[in-house]
Formats: sequence, structure tokens, C-alpha cells
Amino acid sequence: MDQHVLPLLIIGTYMFIPLYIGTRAGERELGTPEDFFIQSRNMSSLSVFFTVMATWMSAFAFLGSSASFYLKGPVYWTTIGWDFLFGLLFFVLGKRIWFFGKMNGYITAADFFRDQYQSDRLADLVAVILLVFTLPYLQIQLAGGAYLIQVASNELIPWELAGLLFLIVIIIYVWTGGLRAVAWADIFYGILILFGLASSGLYLVNRVGGMHFLFAELQRTKPEILTLPGPTGNAGAPLWLAMFIVVPVGALMGPHLWTRLYAVRNPRIFDLMPLLLGMVSIINIFPMLTGYAGILLEPGIENPDIILPVLLYRHAPYAFMSLALTGGAAAAMSTSNSQIHSISSVYTIDIHQKYINRSLSNKRLLLVGRVAVVLFSAFTYLMLIYIPGLLINIGLIALSGTAQILIPLCGALFWRRSTAQGAITGLLGGMVVLISAMVVMRFDPSFEIVYAGIVALLVNAGLFVAVSSQTPSRSHEIIGKFEQQMEAFRKISSFSSER
Repeated sequence: MDQHVLPLLIIGTYMFIPLYIGTRAGERELGTPEDFFIQSRNMSSLSVFFTVMATWMSAFAFLGSSASFYLKGPVYWTTIGWDFLFGLLFFVLGKRIWFFGKMNGYITAADFFRDQYQSDRLADLVAVILLVFTLPYLQIQLAGGAYLIQVASNELIPWELAGLLFLIVIIIYVWTGGLRAVAWADIFYGILILFGLASSGLYLVNRVGGMHFLFAELQRTKPEILTLPGPTGNAGAPLWLAMFIVVPVGALMGPHLWTRLYAVRNPRIFDLMPLLLGMVSIINIFPMLTGYAGILLEPGIENPDIILPVLLYRHAPYAFMSLALTGGAAAAMSTSNSQIHSISSVYTIDIHQKYINRSLSNKRLLLVGRVAVVLFSAFTYLMLIYIPGLLINIGLIALSGTAQILIPLCGALFWRRSTAQGAITGLLGGMVVLISAMVVMRFDPSFEIVYAGIVALLVNAGLFVAVSSQTPSRSHEIIGKFEQQMEAFRKISSFSSER
């Protein structure tokens, strides 16, 4: 078969399967916003695991992981730690978010804060933060995935067209099947992601002569790439610790993860998630092999974000390259579809229903949600075309922003003295730190934005505690309702652990 035809056939199949899945998911009637946005709180454990794993393994991870090993050495091994921390947070915080969502009918993150703090201002601020910091993360998913399709097609499909095709496919199956279509498609994407990472790493390490030769040669020619703080000299323990905290917290606080937490049917999946995600983290061996093999095969690449596709393009057969890179495209699609779907829920529930038309019927509200999917997709495409950026930098900015939601969340769940005034002040303080850091990074690209994420969390927490301590606490009615529901939560958790 012609070397151009086979890659196009692989890519065409890759595009078609999610459309078919979405069509099947859409056969079930979506009569309410709860159906469309959180699958009527009835998502199976299998779907929960795959959709969370596939969403977690974004283009930022698929491309950025190899790039980090290639450029900075072993600091990215913090991913083992943050995978376990993400699973632990999913269990400790996620299970509580699920329960309170189920008890009180929450659909978005802002719903939680509006109810627990009885504050529209806080809820609106949370919604704005999630929108503002999710959009750039969505942009890098499409940028990474579109570039991979361009390479996988042997340059026959330009990245601009690939990005447009991505969005058209996402719009069709999200419009048709809502979160159910997204979750079902993520099972397919998750399998492709694992295959793409593993097969690429194994192929490339064999291409340089095997694992023993790879590390022996690196030890001889570039030993600094094997130890902290790496060849750049600034990728040491502080960066490791900062990434360990910011990445999993920022990911869990993203609107697409709140959506999945609300959608869970069986709470036992929360107990299993730390183990399951910890087991999946072994897949990170393969990006390490890819990045280190790239040092020997293609030294001196100016943009390390593209090291994986460059290696496969120059050193692998076309068919294998195309198939492996669809795994990277799957990583992009599995996060993009989730984010487009979730930010449409933020707009529909937190903005349109609240401030534009409070009296919409379920049918009209569903239409608003679907139209929002189209509009946010179009806006993201414009960002893709006109606002380029480095995957790692944009990804860490986005995660640093959404991570700030952790502080008022923990306040609501674990500190009865927390107040809406404290939460608002803390979030605004964290935003000031991040915006200032982004200005600094504009003039100094070597600045590690993730450090600003940690500082922002500390400022956020300090202001939250200080202002909450000086302002009237939440009402006895709110605290009383919370305590009653927490008692029911403890009973459910005890029952779940005994089964």
C-alpha cells in the first residue's frame, strides 16, 4: 500500500470511531441538563476510570513528558509522585465532592461554592477562574494533537486543518451524546494513549541499541541528564516539589474533573482510584526512554515539545509512526472533549441560566449547552491559530490557576470557620501572584511559572485564613446542614469500605 494512503487510512479510522461511539451514546434520550452534563449521575466505574485516566493523560503529558526528559533530565519523574497524589486527592476530596453533589443537586463547581458559602460572588469568581484558565489548557491540547496529525499524515493534513477536524468531531459527538459520549470515547482514547506511549518508547530505545547501551552512552557523553538538577542546572528538588503539588491539584480542580466526580454512580471507584492510577503511572517509563533516546538520535532540537513526532518521523516506518502518533492525538482529544463539554456547562449553568434567562425550560437549556459547545470550540480554534505557545509553559500556567480552587474547597470541607470573604480575598490574592508571574515570564522565558503556582497557593491560603478569622462565620443553618450531610457521608463511606 502507498506510504501516503496507509497513514490517511489510520487517521480516518481514528476520526470515525469516536463519531460512531458518540452516535450510539446519543441513542439514549438527553432530556435534562443533568443528563447532558453529568450523565444523570450514573456513570459506570469502568467509564469513570478510563475517562479520568484519559483526561489526565493530556497532550501536555504525552508530548511534554518526553520533552522534559530530553531537555531537563529526570525532574519529570515527579510524575510518579503526582499520579499517586492525584489518586489520593481523588479519594479524599473527590468522594466528598461526589457526595455533596449528589445530595444537593450540583452540576458545576460553582454550585458547590454557592451553596456551601451562600455566596454568589464567590461562585461567580470560581466560574470565571475555571473558564479563564481552562481555555489555554484546551488550546494546547488542540495544538499538540493537530501537530501530531500533520506529522502522522506525512504532512498531507496541515495542522490548521487537523485542529478544525478535531473540533468538528468533538462537536458532533458531544452534541449528540453529552458526557456519556465523551466517557465512551475516552475508553477508546485511553487504550490508544497507553499503546502510543509504550510502543514509541520501546521502538526508540531499541533503535539506539537497547536500554543498556542507552544509559551507558548517556553516562559517558551527558551524565548530567541522568541526575538532578539536570543539564540546565535549575531542575532540582524545588522544581520537583512544585510540580508534584501544582500539577495534580490543578488537574483535579479543573471543571472537567468536577463533572466526572458528580457523574459517578458507585462510590467504590473512589476507593480504588489511588491504586489504579498508581498502576497506570508505570507507563511514564516510556516517555523517559523516548526523551533519552532523542538525546542520542536527534541532539540539539530547538523546540523540545516536538521531540517525539520528530523521532518517529525520522526513524520509524510510516505506518508505525502514524499509529503511534494517534495515541498522542487521542491524549489531546480525550482532554479537549472533556474541557469543551465542561466549560459549556459552566457557561450554561453559572452564567446563562443565572444572569441571562432564569426561566428556560430543560429543552431550551440543553440547546444553550449545545450551542455553547460550538461557540467555545470556535473560540478555541481562533486561539489555536493566533496564540502560539510552549506546551509545558501554558500547561503549568493553566494548572497553577485552577489549583487555587483547592483552598476554598478545603475550607468548606474541613474548616467550619471559613467564610466567603476569606475565600474571595484568597483567590484574588492568588490571581495577582499568577498574573504578575506571567508578566515576568513574558520578559524572561526561563522563569519557572510553577514556582509562582506554589507562591500563589501560599498567598491564597494565608489570606483565606486571615480574612476568615476576622469576618463573621457561615450561618448556623449552613453548618448544621453540612454536619448532617457529613454524618450521612461517613455512614456511606463505612458501608462502602466494608463491602
